[in-house]
Amino acid sequence: MPWESLLETAERDERLVARARLGAQRARPAAVPDELHPVLRDALARAGIEQLYAHQAETLASAYETDTIVTTGTASGKSLAFNLPVLDTLAHDPSARALYLYPTKALAQDQARALHALKLPYLRPAIYDGDTPKEERAAIRRRSNLILTNPDMLHVGALPNHQGWGDVLANLAWVVVDEAHTYRGVFGSHVANVLRRLRRLALAYGTEPRFLLASATIANPAELAERLTGREVALVDREGAPRHERQIALINPPLIDERTGARASPLGEAADLLADLVEREVRTICFLRSRRGIELIQQFTRLKLEDRGRADLAERVAPYRAGYTPAQRREIERRLVDGELLAVVATDALELGIDVGELDAAVVVTFPGTVASLRQMWGRAGRRGTGLAVYVAGADALDQFFCRHPDSFLERPVEAAILDHESEEIHLAHLCAAAYELPLSPGDEEFLGPRWSAYADRLVKLGQLRERGGRYLPRGDGFPAARIPLRSASPDSVSVVDADAGEVIGTVEAARARSAAHPGAIYLHMGRGYEVAELDMELRRAVVTPFAGDYYTQPKKETDTYVERILDRREVGAATLSFGTVSVTEQVIAFQRKRVSDHEVLDLVTLDMEPESFSTQALWYELPEQALAGDFPLDVLQGSLHAAEHAQIAVLPLIAMCDRWDIGGLSTAFHGQTGKPTVFIYDGHPGGVGITRQGFRMFETLVADATALISECPCRSGCPSCVQSPKCGNLNEPLNKAGALELLARLAV
Repeated sequence: MPWESLLETAERDERLVARARLGAQRARPAAVPDELHPVLRDALARAGIEQLYAHQAETLASAYETDTIVTTGTASGKSLAFNLPVLDTLAHDPSARALYLYPTKALAQDQARALHALKLPYLRPAIYDGDTPKEERAAIRRRSNLILTNPDMLHVGALPNHQGWGDVLANLAWVVVDEAHTYRGVFGSHVANVLRRLRRLALAYGTEPRFLLASATIANPAELAERLTGREVALVDREGAPRHERQIALINPPLIDERTGARASPLGEAADLLADLVEREVRTICFLRSRRGIELIQQFTRLKLEDRGRADLAERVAPYRAGYTPAQRREIERRLVDGELLAVVATDALELGIDVGELDAAVVVTFPGTVASLRQMWGRAGRRGTGLAVYVAGADALDQFFCRHPDSFLERPVEAAILDHESEEIHLAHLCAAAYELPLSPGDEEFLGPRWSAYADRLVKLGQLRERGGRYLPRGDGFPAARIPLRSASPDSVSVVDADAGEVIGTVEAARARSAAHPGAIYLHMGRGYEVAELDMELRRAVVTPFAGDYYTQPKKETDTYVERILDRREVGAATLSFGTVSVTEQVIAFQRKRVSDHEVLDLVTLDMEPESFSTQALWYELPEQALAGDFPLDVLQGSLHAAEHAQIAVLPLIAMCDRWDIGGLSTAFHGQTGKPTVFIYDGHPGGVGITRQGFRMFETLVADATALISECPCRSGCPSCVQSPKCGNLNEPLNKAGALELLARLAV
């Protein structure tokens, strides 16, 4: 293999933590059923599909009996599995309609290309999303029998305007939900409400569409599908597709300071590896969650190739992330498929099932949040032969925890997806949207849950609904769906404007703007750096100027919590553990400038930014003075609480399908409400979605994992591999590693 020498070098340098091999898998074929419509059978034959895989045939049989979810690996043919029953129905029934939902516009574009390629004479597919010209939309609703869209358009464009969708709803036979595993957390909780609203309206028009879902491998696919749709769903999970061999390598950047535990940058390690693979013309995709990080890896890789005299190859490496214009993303996708690019550095925007051609290697830089995502990303490699899957660890605590336990990491089962469609803030908003679409009335419990009328009465008291003879109608102007953002980010975004060119070069979610685009922040886009000159939240605009310096920025925040309601409480060791709702107030007060090469802090710049507040779910524990027994002077106590908080946040993703960026925390030696030393861990999304509820239920495991994380780290006083956090609003001050271990021991008593 062209990468063998690279892995041997990494092994000699003791950067290769572990190496494994995932063996090839033979196909389990199945015959194309004779019952399929002849026109569809002919189209399959023209496309070279002479037989099916077993899971495709099983999905076809199951879908005609009941709602079904199919969950198999990357590139296993899930699209054909859900396409077959839909296309067969459309062939037999000229009036039938189907609705395909995708989490991204790019996925819908990709599926539309595949459907058009079948050249079925009766099939009239069309994309209906925010990019669809308004003058074409009525014609699509009128004549298209397969509409590809996204939950956002369904939520705000179709359901509130259902009169214009009457023919679609009256003939709706199928609803396909692809990439179902992405509908978790806040987004999943919203989408579950949207799908219930869709079912409710479809029944009003006389139809009960069958649901077909497809998902990457997760621990609870049937449960997730049932929570999303509100119906019982059959599971197809025995994969029948062939799989090439895949070599797996775990790489840990070298330790550069034993005292502090500092390691070489994973971005530099990834850039070295990527440059080596590109030189060998290994077609590679490199994943990293951070937008800033992918831009830096692309920059570093290009510089390394240019230094080696391969400027020709440097031009064949490109970044890919959200915030680019649709035209920019389509061009990168085309160049990758056509082979013009040898490597692309991407956020998880390319984790999903977009066809980006045959890739040889997939490099994942730092843990992507879940094992399920990691395997989905790795699945991009080896489409045309043996593939290479690499994990480059970061200094983050969870990354180093896995490097110390590589075998259990490689064998670790995928996580369960968490969503809560009755999360109060989310559910109440969607009840208002449902009332606008069709007055709430008896019988709606099938769609809106058994407690809908009690919630509706509360909305009447809040002035958002009005009650007339047992029916609930909306109050106020406009339609409520327009005020409900489905994504975890803000409902609107801030445009990033290049002051020199006078054009919009990207966008930032409004909820992230004060952290990512505050005055003085370094904003990276398409491989170029910009410094933010001005942020105007009223105009939703950040003005930037070109930047050529060698530093980046990290915001410093102040956080306060206020307990609103206690929902559960119990004793754990010497502490009182609570779960409930809290109000969180965050304010960006400064930012650090850090040198790119070694992350050294250059200076700290103060800011005057408006605070932001939201209500969410949280767990918190209070430690009485007698439990501390005078062993913790005030400075030691605050550092111990802070370090314990960081460690518990770091390992919470091991028991809930989230990552630490979904979680916030606050630790204080004296909290105004509890009157005691208290640690708060809260869902980082307004309303919460059950992450900290899971932490409350499994708190003993959380304590044990955090203890192992800290105690196994070889550093003396705390480092990024145990108690330091890359997202700490206090810039990791103060922290006390030994005190955190002692404090956690008292929680386990």
